[in-house]
Amino acid sequence: MTVVSLNDVAFSYGDVPVVDGVSLDIEPGEFLGLVGPNGSGKSTLLRLLLGLERPDRGEAHLFGEPAHEFGDGERIAYVAQDVTDAARDMPITVREVVRMGRYPRNLFGRFSDADRAAVDGALDRVDIADLADRRVGALSGGQRQRVFVARALAAESDLLALDEPTVALDAESRDSFYDLLADLNDRGLTIVLVEHDIGVVTARASRIACLNRELYFHGDSEDFAESDALAAAYGANQRVLDHSHDHHDAEAHVNPDSEAES
Repeated sequence: MTVVSLNDVAFSYGDVPVVDGVSLDIEPGEFLGLVGPNGSGKSTLLRLLLGLERPDRGEAHLFGEPAHEFGDGERIAYVAQDVTDAARDMPITVREVVRMGRYPRNLFGRFSDADRAAVDGALDRVDIADLADRRVGALSGGQRQRVFVARALAAESDLLALDEPTVALDAESRDSFYDLLADLNDRGLTIVLVEHDIGVVTARASRIACLNRELYFHGDSEDFAESDALAAAYGANQRVLDHSHDHHDAEAHVNPDSEAES
């Protein structure tokens, strides 16, 4: 079953159009990078496909159901843009955060052996088992990101959606985080990622959707690098460099007179 299906989706905040006429499908096992300039509607589109916003026009379906009516919440894991900043003030431990991923499966609040095994397994998979009893607020930004990914894994979700998760991370932490996402995707997890660094996401994601209110490109990452979608969406006087260090150069073919990382 198609994970996400958007058909001619449009959305405005008041009189300001943010997303206009976007149609795309996301299939099981895809790693889709959603890119575009600041204010292009990336985060709004992510919320529309997750059912957190309802389109003004068009249809958004999630696992075959209208996204805004989708009730099988444990199948979706969403890491919002500011969640790790908010976590700095959370007076709870890493294990307690990861246990939250099991709540949709435990309506009566009783944790079984299977729940505990899922939590332990999630901590192991993101390599933070040694931090299980640490307070979340005491961790680094990269460690907090792993905590929230572990929470998603504990939920045994089918779709992981992340909104600019690497903004506050240094280069080493960012590369390590992308290695984690690649491993999870290789194991079959469908991932949708909003990312500001186009070079990195092009090198890492298998599919790209390029947005600036309208959809300028949706297809394979290799084809995106060879297309004119970047210049059309960002403006012809921009060059976007790959900062992924250990990965191939994903420099976009646009005017070299300036560069951008939006």
